[in-house]
Amino acid sequence: MAGEIQTPIRFGIIGCADIARKVSRAITLAPNAVLSAVASRSLEKASLFAKANSFPPEAKIYGSYEALLDDPDIDAVYLPLPTSLHVKWAVLVAQKKKHLLMEKPVAINAAEFDVIARACEENGVQFMDGTMWVHNPRTAKMRDFVSDPERFGQLRTIHSCFSFACDPEFLSNDIRVKPDLDALGALGDAGWYCVRSILWATDYELPKTVLALPGPVLNEAGVILSCGASLHWDDGKLATFYCSFFSNLTMNVTAIGTKGTLHLNDFIIPFQEKEASFIENSQCFFNDLVTAWVPVPSEHIVTTDIPQEVCMVREFSRLVGDVKKGSKPESKWPIISRKTQLILDAVKTSIDKGLQPVQI
Repeated sequence: MAGEIQTPIRFGIIGCADIARKVSRAITLAPNAVLSAVASRSLEKASLFAKANSFPPEAKIYGSYEALLDDPDIDAVYLPLPTSLHVKWAVLVAQKKKHLLMEKPVAINAAEFDVIARACEENGVQFMDGTMWVHNPRTAKMRDFVSDPERFGQLRTIHSCFSFACDPEFLSNDIRVKPDLDALGALGDAGWYCVRSILWATDYELPKTVLALPGPVLNEAGVILSCGASLHWDDGKLATFYCSFFSNLTMNVTAIGTKGTLHLNDFIIPFQEKEASFIENSQCFFNDLVTAWVPVPSEHIVTTDIPQEVCMVREFSRLVGDVKKGSKPESKWPIISRKTQLILDAVKTSIDKGLQPVQI
């Protein structure tokens, strides 16, 4: 029925990672979701997390992940555990028939992710990774531009960067620098977003060849702290990205077509929560004296009532609601996650092989 109100999807959160604070708030703000439980390996930690993040009083607190998964009242699980734990717990989530919203990177490699995706498929549960920016209304507006043959033309090249400067404490102790927890380091944490932006711009067409750029920085344990790569398509499209734990906070994407250019300076986390902008130029050239651009590039501001992470939770919950009514899970999300992971794997292989090109 049109306008039918969906029963809120009941979320359980496994693990009290920092990012879970943001997603807890998103679940609270989403109109079709509710925080129903949180689990940590210690009851006290789970209880403190629930209090600090305004869980409803009826939310359940669990001192083990298994206990939450055994709760028949939980529809979906948000999983922000370290990457090395994803395959074990994601498979269990799926086997318990819970839908899965999981942090990125989705796995240590694509073979591990295939185990997760298969478990979700066999158990009929919806999978989505936690890449928030693709759900921002701005992203749909940018898609309109890059898909327009008159304004943008054919895509030729994409350049993406995500960096943030980490302090010595982070570089020594954060899970993202530990080979047994998040072995992909900056490539998995920051590079994931760059790769996703490149795939987004190419409408998820995988490149033929991936080549790591010179100068990757690894710590003593072999975890990548900074790296770059170039991606090459058969039709001549080229992309590059750079991700780093050493450089100033930067989140840029530039996509250049035969007729237009898209610029974005805050693609992962908008400068402001309720509005986001992008700059487009189309068929620009110089004026007669070559002292100015004609026409001048235009800035488009897209406002949103709800932040992008709430858009993500709302969309995931909508899909879960559809599955509960008998629809099949939306397959595009695991496919996109797998393509992103495949490129990460190729970059890491290229680095491990002394910057050799890797075929996808």
